[in-house]
Amino acid sequence: MFLSVFDVFKIGIGPSSSHTMGPMSAANRFLDLILSSDWPRPSGAQVATIRMSLHGSLAYTGVGHGSDRAVILGLMGERPDSVDPDRMDEIVAEVERTGRITPPGHPGYAFQPKTDLIFDKKNPLPGHANGMTFSAYDRDDRLLLKRIYYSVGGGFVVTDTELEQMRASKARASDKKVPFPFASAKQMLEMAERSGMTIAQMKRANEEATMSREELDAGLDRIWTAMKSCIDRGLKNEGIMPGGLKVRRRARSIHDKLQEEWRSNKANPLLANDWLSVYAMAVNEENAAGGRVVTSPTNGAAGVVPATIRYYLHFHEDADQDGIRDYLLTAAAVGGIIKHNASISGAEVGCQGEVGSASAMAAAGLAAVMGGTPEQVENAAEIALEHHLGMTCDPIAGLVQVPCIERNALGAVKAVTAASLALKGDGVHFVPLDACIETMRQTGVDMNEKYKETSTGGLAVNVVEC
Repeated sequence: MFLSVFDVFKIGIGPSSSHTMGPMSAANRFLDLILSSDWPRPSGAQVATIRMSLHGSLAYTGVGHGSDRAVILGLMGERPDSVDPDRMDEIVAEVERTGRITPPGHPGYAFQPKTDLIFDKKNPLPGHANGMTFSAYDRDDRLLLKRIYYSVGGGFVVTDTELEQMRASKARASDKKVPFPFASAKQMLEMAERSGMTIAQMKRANEEATMSREELDAGLDRIWTAMKSCIDRGLKNEGIMPGGLKVRRRARSIHDKLQEEWRSNKANPLLANDWLSVYAMAVNEENAAGGRVVTSPTNGAAGVVPATIRYYLHFHEDADQDGIRDYLLTAAAVGGIIKHNASISGAEVGCQGEVGSASAMAAAGLAAVMGGTPEQVENAAEIALEHHLGMTCDPIAGLVQVPCIERNALGAVKAVTAASLALKGDGVHFVPLDACIETMRQTGVDMNEKYKETSTGGLAVNVVEC
């Protein structure tokens, strides 16, 4: 099983990898399909109008997550990793004003957001909770082309056919040829023992089967630069976040207080936790405001991994760029195993699949760069994931603000604690990571749908909106 580090860590816009980046990428794919020869185009037929519908979790929380906005941007040819955040509102407003989308390389199509973009809460699609349908019509309103896409977490988008193939390939355990094709934590540890390599070294070898070392390192550095920039923006910005809850940004004020304490040498027994929390909150406040973030492994959980890397740089005197690369490679290895055997999607398994997975990845990465053995790294990931089991996804008003922002802070704290506990042991422990991942999968299957990113249960219905 091979999932690239660049599939786990994707640069894009907030507030949700499944609800923002996914629909945006699906719109990109549909535009590409229109121009291709991969569909039976009737002779002389020309696409004149595009319509689409959001289903399941996308329908329930799409407004709060900005899914409609993401679809419009995607249909205008903007892509998650390159769209200019400062121009997004202007682009959306232009489409709403003209009733047309004009993506580069296309003739332009009619698209009225108020009538051609439907939030269909009554008809979920069978493949996944995050489903969407795109349709193209000619000037006589005859259907020419229709495609179903699913946003399966972490910014990944697949068609209904591709989703079936993905599930079949898991059963066959077939994948790209790499030197260390571990599909489980057990296999990962066995390969590490036989090879004498660390998890990061094995993951690097897998990546370098498809790219050069220079390309890999440049990509890893680009990921960290994007993460660091997001933290820095979050620590500078302030004010009320969009969406109507009137939730105020807090990262900047907390950061200012911590810097004051640091300069005055005041004793603070909570210092490490405070720095961890403020870094994580800075990222997720940026995400909630629609800024540029890195899926880690999702947008809703984007603050945990960057916060623990920044913590590592802040408090570990031997921290360096090579350490950051090893951290990211190790975290991606664990994230890939979780995605392959369970899910990182809040719409499928609740927030245990988002923040729980992020915490496990962060714990593994931190344990690795602190000198942990592969067994200790696996233990760290298991501890972090185990103590997120059963966590629901119940964002108030469908916004990735409450409880999501603070939840990332706590996920980072748990990750550091898990790494510390694992490093104090010898790697031998009672619950294997694989068993914990399977438990998360089963828990997600059993979890009531109202607790899986629909905003129809939990805090979302028990807190009065202001």
